[in-house]
Amino acid sequence: MKQAAGYIVYRALLCSFLLLAAAKVQAQDNEWLNRKVQIAETRGTRYQLLRHVSEQTGYLFVYDSQTLNNDAQVEIRKGEYTLHDAIVAITGNRNLQISLIGNNHIALRLPGRKSISHAVAEALPGNKYFTVSGAVYDLFSKEPVSSATVGVVEASIGTVTNRDGRFRISLPDSMMHVTLRISHVGYESLELKAASRMGTPSDFMLEPKVVSLQEVVVRVVNPRNLLQQMLDARPQNYSSSPISLTAFYREGVEHKKRNVDLTEAVLKVYKPGFDQTYAADQVKLVKMRRILDKQERDTIITKVKSGIHSTLLLDVIKSEPDFLDSPDAAESLYDYTHSDIAVIDNRLANVISFEQRKAVKEPLYRGELFIDTENNALLEARFEVNPAYVEKATNLFIEKRSKNYKLTLRDARYTVSYKPLPNGKYYMNHVRGELEFRVRRKRQWFSSSLRIWFELVTCKVDTEQVQSIPRSERLSPRTVFSETQHPYDVDFWENFNVILPEDELRDLIINNLTEVMETP
Repeated sequence: MKQAAGYIVYRALLCSFLLLAAAKVQAQDNEWLNRKVQIAETRGTRYQLLRHVSEQTGYLFVYDSQTLNNDAQVEIRKGEYTLHDAIVAITGNRNLQISLIGNNHIALRLPGRKSISHAVAEALPGNKYFTVSGAVYDLFSKEPVSSATVGVVEASIGTVTNRDGRFRISLPDSMMHVTLRISHVGYESLELKAASRMGTPSDFMLEPKVVSLQEVVVRVVNPRNLLQQMLDARPQNYSSSPISLTAFYREGVEHKKRNVDLTEAVLKVYKPGFDQTYAADQVKLVKMRRILDKQERDTIITKVKSGIHSTLLLDVIKSEPDFLDSPDAAESLYDYTHSDIAVIDNRLANVISFEQRKAVKEPLYRGELFIDTENNALLEARFEVNPAYVEKATNLFIEKRSKNYKLTLRDARYTVSYKPLPNGKYYMNHVRGELEFRVRRKRQWFSSSLRIWFELVTCKVDTEQVQSIPRSERLSPRTVFSETQHPYDVDFWENFNVILPEDELRDLIINNLTEVMETP
C-alpha cells in the first residue's frame, strides 16, 4: 500500500513539476515563440494550418476540443510570421496560454484552466492512457476512407473510421509497444507502432491494392460451390464457444439532410456459438444517451424500431439470409458470379456478386460477398434491396403510418464485416444499415428526404470465462431503443472507444466525448 501511495504522489509531483517547468520556460525564455515561419497555405481547417506550421518547426500542437475546434475553417494572409503570431492568426485567440512542454510539444489552453488539456496529458510521461487519432485517406484521390478498421494487431481491441475518415483509439500505457493496423477492402494495410503517433492527430494514407496475376492462381471459380464451401467451413472459421463483445452502438434520424435524433450507447453482447440462432444472443445496456434537435419545428415523429435487433440479425453467419440459403440449389432465387479478386488485411478474397433472377419480380437483394481465398471465411458482406423493386418494399419497413404523410422507400443498404481473433476464429466487427425514404405531406407537391441509420462496432472481444448475461440485466433488442430509460452519466464515454461523430452530427452533440479504453 505504501508503495502504491508513494507512486501516486510521485506521479502528482511529476505532473506538477512539468507544469511549473512549462510556465518557467514561457516566462524566462520566449525565443522559441519568435522563430520565423512561412505561411503558404492561406485557407483550410485550423488543424490543417497548424499542421503546416508543425511541418516547418517540428513542434507538435496539443489541445482539447474545449479550447479549439479542429475543423473550423480559417483564412489568413500569406507571408512570414513569428511562431507566436502564426498561432494567434490561426486560432483567432490572443488570450491563449502557449506553453512549451518538453522539447517539441506546444500546449494551447485557455486562461484560468487549472490543468493542462486532455491531449497534453496524453503526451506526458506517467499518464495511464495514451491516444492515437487522425484521419485515413486514399493515397491518390485524397478522399476520406470511411469504415476502415483501426485495431491492435496483438489484441482484439479496435474501432472504425467515420464517414469523414476520422478515428480516435485510446489504449492503456501498458500497450504502448503494440502495433496498430489500419485496413480496408481494396487497400494495402498500414501498420505502425502505436506510441509513435500518440498525442497529436495524424493523416494516414492507404494505397489502393492492385492484385497482380502473379498473386492469383488462375482457375475457374464456381460461385455457387464457393458459397457452399464458405458455409461448410464455418466450424473452422467461427467460434462454437460463447464470446463477449464490448460494442459501441449508434442510431439516428436525419430529416431534410439535418440530424434531428441521435441515440448512442455502450453495449455488452453475449454471443453463443455460430451454430446457435441469433435469437440466443443477449444484450446488456452499459450506458446510453439520446440527443434531440429541439429547434427542429417541422419534422416527422419517427422511431427507429429494433435497431439493435437488426444488428444481431445482420450477423449473416448465424442467421442466413435468403441469398445464402442453399445457394447451390436449382430453385435458388439468385444468380451468382465470380466478379473480382480483392484484398482485405493483406489477404486475397474472392468477390461473389449476387442478384435476384430476372424472373423474380419481388423486392430481394443484390450485393457482394468477400470470401478468403485460403480458408473460405466470409470477411465482408455488402448488400441492398434491389433498386428496381425497392419501392415495393416500403411496407416491410413501416409498421405504423401517419395519416398526414406518405413515405416511400428509396434505398436500403447494409454492410457487415468480420475480423479474426488471435486464435484464428472470426467475430462480427462492424455492422451498418441505412434506410432512405421520400416523404410527402398530404396535399403538398414537394417531398423531402428522411434517412434512418444504425451501426455497431466491436471495440473489445473476450473469449475466456464468458458468462451469459443475467436475465434481470438483459435488454430486449426488439424494443424502440431511443425510448429506453437509463440514467445519464456525465462521464459518458469514460473507458470506451467509439466511432467519432461525423461533421453533420456535431451540432447535435453538446458534451465533448472523452474516450479512454478500459485497462485489460
